[in-house]
Amino acid sequence: MKTWQTKKLREICVVVGGGTPKTGIKKYWDGGLFWITPKDLGKLKNFEISATERKISKEGLKNSSAKLLPTGSVILSSRAPIGYVAINNLEIATNQGCRSFVCNKEIYNKYLYFFFVSNTEYLNSLGGGTTFKEVSGSKLKEIEVPLPSISEQHRIVKILDEVFEGVAKAKENAEKNLQNTKDLFESYLQGIFAKPGEGWTEKQVDEICNVEYGYTEKAKSRGDYRFVRITDTDKNGLLMSTGKMYVDSFFDAEKYLLEEGDLLMARTGASAGNVLLFEGDEKAVFASYLIRLKFKKEVLSKLYWYFSKSPLYWNQVRQLSAGSAQPQFNGGALKQIVLVFPESLSEQKTIVAKLDKLSAETKKLEGIYEKKLADLEELKKSVLKKAFAGEL
Repeated sequence: MKTWQTKKLREICVVVGGGTPKTGIKKYWDGGLFWITPKDLGKLKNFEISATERKISKEGLKNSSAKLLPTGSVILSSRAPIGYVAINNLEIATNQGCRSFVCNKEIYNKYLYFFFVSNTEYLNSLGGGTTFKEVSGSKLKEIEVPLPSISEQHRIVKILDEVFEGVAKAKENAEKNLQNTKDLFESYLQGIFAKPGEGWTEKQVDEICNVEYGYTEKAKSRGDYRFVRITDTDKNGLLMSTGKMYVDSFFDAEKYLLEEGDLLMARTGASAGNVLLFEGDEKAVFASYLIRLKFKKEVLSKLYWYFSKSPLYWNQVRQLSAGSAQPQFNGGALKQIVLVFPESLSEQKTIVAKLDKLSAETKKLEGIYEKKLADLEELKKSVLKKAFAGEL
């Protein structure tokens, strides 16, 4: 590190902006020149750009602020969002959401690529703007880069390539194991409800359940009752312990008071159809974008909650909500859901107990694989930090 220099990007690169030809002029588009945006950069599976979804024509390039970049340029998304980075292995132009860096002989382009990868948070801190954050070309030019010799840069990049390749393989295996764990639980769940045994029956929800809409009020940070909203369901279908909001006591609060084992279904938005199992003794009422399902004695609410995680349930939800302009699944549609279940309550309890056990084992495995993925990301950050501190 003692022999390293520190230079500003403007001293070791030509910083190039981008541009977009007018969209209404056909002759500017679908030509022979590759053209990329920050969104496209975010879709790349590795650091290299070998093709683009969209192309512009020579006339489009000429009549816009876009510039044709030489092969080997480092391309950085400088807005919406800041921080995607890649290297082009073909001549390319970008839109104005990117800044590109044509390196001189003092800096290896892959070394600069890794420098940007290691400084995503710093790049974001330089961003300004009210509509969306953007880091300007002038700020980028002033960024200081720790600069060892070219041979040392190549040595560092070789180590980083090996580490990143190993991490990528480990992540791929962990992600595959994580997905297999989820698939196993879903397969078991589907098997239970898709292959009913002797003594099973099927009924629509309106035959076995009362459907109740929630309370309309503005949530606030303090109050007499926790106000359970559509956004309070975690990925497992349970109540989140964070982001709590409340409402004050009101005239018919008892009507909306939640009890242990109550089910709440989201009836609108991206989570329409999702079912929350309310557990615990927290004094809470539920909001109007949720529907409470109160099952009669012949069906355990938790059995239906597990059913709501199965493909059999979601196939019905999609069919019954088809044609809606906005994602929604109201009480009328909910009442038409068909549940297949054993008439024996003891058998229902046995099924729920088995699913509880499998669910706990699945969550444990998911936690292991998710931690491994998080650890791998931390390993990458740690190695990058060492690389640019001269510690590799």
